[in-house]
Amino acid sequence: MSNFRLTALAHSLPATVPFVGPEAQERANGRLFKARLGANENVFGPSPLAIKAMAECDQWMYGDPESHDLRSALADHHGTTPDHIIVGEGIDGLLNYLVRLFVGAGDAVVTSDGAYPTFNYHVAGFGGVLHKVPYRDDHEDPAALFDKAAEVDAKLVYLSNPDNPMGSWHAGRQISQAMDRLPEGTLLCLDEAYIECAPAGTALPLDYSDSRVIRMRTFSKAYGLAGARVGYALAAPDLITAFHKVRNHFGMNRAAQAGALAALQDKDWLSHVHREISAARNRIADIAQSHGLTPLPSAANFVAIDCGRDGAFAKAVLEGLVARGIFVRMPFVAPQNRCIRVSCGTPAQLDAFANALPHAIKVAEKG
Repeated sequence: MSNFRLTALAHSLPATVPFVGPEAQERANGRLFKARLGANENVFGPSPLAIKAMAECDQWMYGDPESHDLRSALADHHGTTPDHIIVGEGIDGLLNYLVRLFVGAGDAVVTSDGAYPTFNYHVAGFGGVLHKVPYRDDHEDPAALFDKAAEVDAKLVYLSNPDNPMGSWHAGRQISQAMDRLPEGTLLCLDEAYIECAPAGTALPLDYSDSRVIRMRTFSKAYGLAGARVGYALAAPDLITAFHKVRNHFGMNRAAQAGALAALQDKDWLSHVHREISAARNRIADIAQSHGLTPLPSAANFVAIDCGRDGAFAKAVLEGLVARGIFVRMPFVAPQNRCIRVSCGTPAQLDAFANALPHAIKVAEKG
C-alpha cells in the first residue's frame, strides 16, 4: 500500500460521502429507477429560456470569475447591491468555503441532530467539533441552537428554513426574534434552499448587511438547475469579500452562469413550477393517506411521510419501494426516521409510487 503523506486530519477521516447517489444504487441493482423521487430535484425542469441560454453560450471561454452579470441580476432581484452576494458551486460549495473561513481544528459548530449532513461533512473536513440539538415537534429549534452556541462558544450555527429532511418551516420573524439569543461572535448560516417553495413570510426579514447571518440560496430546487450547480449567498459585504480569500475563482462554468441568469428572469416559468410542486405535494399526501400513512405539512419540494412506527419499519418501507424501482430517501435520526421522504414528481412518477407503496407496506408489515 502506498504511504501517502496525508495530513493527520485527512488520515483520520473515513472515505465517505454524505449521500449515496441514485446512480450508485442503479449500478448496484443493475437497473434504472422507474421514478427518481429521493434527491429533491425539480423534475419539472428549468426554464426553456435557461436551456436555450446554456446551449448557446460560448463554452470555449472560461466563466466570468466574478459572475458579474448574475450577481448584478441577483442584486436587483433582492433589492440590494452586488457586494452583498457571492456565487458558488451550489450551496454545498459555498458551505465548504464558509467552513474553511471559520472553522479550524477543535472549533465548535452547532447544528441539529439529523439536519443536512453535507454541512457536517465539511465541518469534519476542517477539524471542527459538532455539537447537536434535537428537533422539536419535527422542526429545527432555533432557540435551542442559539443557546447551545452560547454554551460551547460556537463559531457557526447551521439552520435550514424550510427544513430538509422534514419539510417543516418557521416564519422568518420567529427566527429573527430568536436571534436575540445568538451569542456575539457566532455566525448563523441560514440555509434557504427551498425558500421559493415556501409560504410568504418564511424568508428572514432582516437587512442583508446584518453581520450575524449569511443566507444560502440555490438554483437547484425551484429553478430546476441542480445539475448546473449554481448557488449564492447573501451577507454583509465584509463577509462576502472574505470568500475571495478561499474560493475557486473559475469554479463556475459559463453555461451554468448563463442558465441561472436566464432562469432568474423567467418569472412565468417559476410560477408554473410553483403550481406543479403544489399539485405534487397534494398528490403525495393523498397517496400516503389512502394507505394509512400520515403526510407532514411541507414548505419544500418534497413531503415527509410518517410511516407510523419506528425507523426500522420506515427503512423496510423504503427498501420495498427501492426494490420496485422507486428511489426515495429517509431521515437519518430518530424520531424523524419514522418517516420516508418523497420528492415532488410528475403524474406518471407519482402513479408509479402509488402502485409500489402498498406492496412495500405489506412487505414491511411482515417483517
